[in-house]
Amino acid sequence: MTQLKRVNTPPSSSHSGATMDRKVKKAKAWYMNPYLLVAVALVIAFGFYKAFTFQSKSLAVDGQRLSVATVTQGTFEDFIPVRGRVVPSRTLYLDAIEGGRVERVLVEDGAQLQPGDLIVELSNVSLQLSVLGNEASVAEQLNNIRSIELSLEQNRLQHKRDLIDIEYQIKLLTRKLEREAPLLSSNSISQSQYDETIDSLQWYKQRLQITKESQASDARMQESQLAFLKSTGERLEHNLEISRKNLESMNVRAPVGGKLSGFSVEVGQSIGRGERLGQIDTPDDFKVSVLVDEYYLPRIDLGQQAIFDDYQLTISKIYPQVQNGQFEVDLTFNEQQPADIRRGQTLQMKLTLGDASEAVLIPNSAFYQDTGGNWVFVVNSDGTQATRRSVRLGRRNNNAIEVIEGLSVGERVIISSYADYLDMQVLYIDQK
Repeated sequence: MTQLKRVNTPPSSSHSGATMDRKVKKAKAWYMNPYLLVAVALVIAFGFYKAFTFQSKSLAVDGQRLSVATVTQGTFEDFIPVRGRVVPSRTLYLDAIEGGRVERVLVEDGAQLQPGDLIVELSNVSLQLSVLGNEASVAEQLNNIRSIELSLEQNRLQHKRDLIDIEYQIKLLTRKLEREAPLLSSNSISQSQYDETIDSLQWYKQRLQITKESQASDARMQESQLAFLKSTGERLEHNLEISRKNLESMNVRAPVGGKLSGFSVEVGQSIGRGERLGQIDTPDDFKVSVLVDEYYLPRIDLGQQAIFDDYQLTISKIYPQVQNGQFEVDLTFNEQQPADIRRGQTLQMKLTLGDASEAVLIPNSAFYQDTGGNWVFVVNSDGTQATRRSVRLGRRNNNAIEVIEGLSVGERVIISSYADYLDMQVLYIDQK
């Protein structure tokens, strides 16, 4: 008897679903990436290192090398110290109107002159000949103008004579016609003779009308022509006067009184047209020329006051051109000027920029140039340590700086140079 064995066959793939389901892999979180973790750790470590280094950057310094001042409450005087140079209040320059050769020098440099004083005599042959030629030309043209004016006047008079003659003939013919009228009635004269008298009278009347029209037209033209000739003659005479003045200008005279300076002319020297011969300064009348730092240009205005000893000065002129970081202003003495000042003398003054006011103050010292007034080192109560602190400073003069915020009255700050401590946050002060 044969036995049958059961054979277990695996289920068909069409029924198992193995080909339909797929296993999905999950994405790893960023913190599972080792490279990214290392990069983040390095950035955090570097940040902590910089913060720690910045906050803890300090230096031990010798207290003997530091200058310390206390923040105070006081009156801030808004002024700047300036140095001015005494110059003449008014200067008039002597320039040669025409060039020439120096024939005579009558004064020396430094002489006190009165208006009209002769300073130097020049000669110029070409100019003299030119003036003589101009005089001859102008004289000839003026003579021609006078001839034209005479001709116009004669023409006007001729018109008047013609009118008188014509009117006279009209009168004669009118009378003759009145006498011939009764003679013609009595046949004492012929008709032709009477008609000739009528025609002659009519001709003279027509001539009178034409002559009057001609006279009116000539009068209008003559009036405009005479006005033109008059203006032309005045211009010619003016040109001639200028030529003569140029010739007279060869004798250089002082236009105003004052002190002659910058004058160095020798006999025989050739002077060109427009060349400067010197200058005349008003005597005992001075102003002060001051150079001011361009930083103060927006705060400088006309009328501001300055003080020199017991004398008051006022800004009278501002030159806005800036050269080498400075601009120039002129100051004049208000009432009287010092009797002993001299040209070229230097004066030390205080130029007031604003009114005095109450403020928190610290001394103006070397630290400001290093920090620009943005921060200072504040010393603690026992004087062993100074910490960097941001502040806001305002106006400053030669002695003090106005504190707007960041410091309180009674606190102490280092005011000596910060050149060696610009990167420091804390200074440990050695008091030994």
